Amino acid sequence: MKPQICLVPKLEGLGGMVSFQGKFIQGLKDREITYTFDITDPKNTAILVIGGTRHILQLWRAKRRGVRIVQRLNGMNWMHKVEKTPLPAAFKAELNNQTLAFIRHFLANHIIYQSKFSRDWWQREFGKNSTPVNVVYNGVDLLQYAPQGPEELPKDHFRLLLVEGHLNLANGRGLETAVRLTQSLKHKHGLNVEMVVVGDVADALKAHAHSMAPDLWITWRGIVPHALIPSIDRTAHVLFSADLNAACPNSVIEAMACGVPIAAYDTGALKELVQGGAGEVVPYGADHWQLETPRYSTPGKSLCQNNGKQHPLSASST
Repeated sequence: MKPQICLVPKLEGLGGMVSFQGKFIQGLKDREITYTFDITDPKNTAILVIGGTRHILQLWRAKRRGVRIVQRLNGMNWMHKVEKTPLPAAFKAELNNQTLAFIRHFLANHIIYQSKFSRDWWQREFGKNSTPVNVVYNGVDLLQYAPQGPEELPKDHFRLLLVEGHLNLANGRGLETAVRLTQSLKHKHGLNVEMVVVGDVADALKAHAHSMAPDLWITWRGIVPHALIPSIDRTAHVLFSADLNAACPNSVIEAMACGVPIAAYDTGALKELVQGGAGEVVPYGADHWQLETPRYSTPGKSLCQNNGKQHPLSASST
């Protein structure tokens, strides 16, 4: 039977899962493999579950028909457990966790974890099972994401970049950390620093960032077409990874492919990804699982080299 892959659920908007689904679909098209979003299609030979779904019964019926179910797991919702969250939002977050856990335990024939961190997290929270597993990190097209390009680094200032899908008051702590890092670069090292933020940022969070540091130079790029990310990456001296306990952040992998050094705290899968001089991953200095305030450090000299160019940031301090 000619293979046909069903993707569950159909994703729209921003974020890592949406980006992955788009790249996966392009890969299927390049290989002339048909795909659908219809779980009930009798031509399905495999179903790839990328996120939570309400169609558990349909998945079970497909498995009974012999359709192979592969589940891709990143992290899970956790902030609602440690901070005050409206009851509907907390219920939805936990329901999604339990749905994914049910599919993982009862329906999946194979599990693909985004990182070792993701694998260990799920096994710690919901136990190990006999389902075959693999760890597969997110990939990028190295013809598109590459250090070579017509872009130039700013010659008159240092550019710190954040690339996130969504930033709001619920997950905006990474932006606060970036503001404090930028303040340190500006005031401790006397640098002319521009912080560039790419993504959907809530107006209230923008106002909060400016209230924290009215004198900082912050450029809000907003939502940009994904095709522009490589050119934006290549104009940055450093990418700061703002997410906490990220399973495999696309922004980090894309920036590294473009030759941009990474500055990040040692949470999530960052230490698995940023190796071999690709950046600096430093201790958080507090309990990030409890959303405690991190220790703020400025990146060292190694992060100032980008595509063979060097910026005069020469020290590391706490």
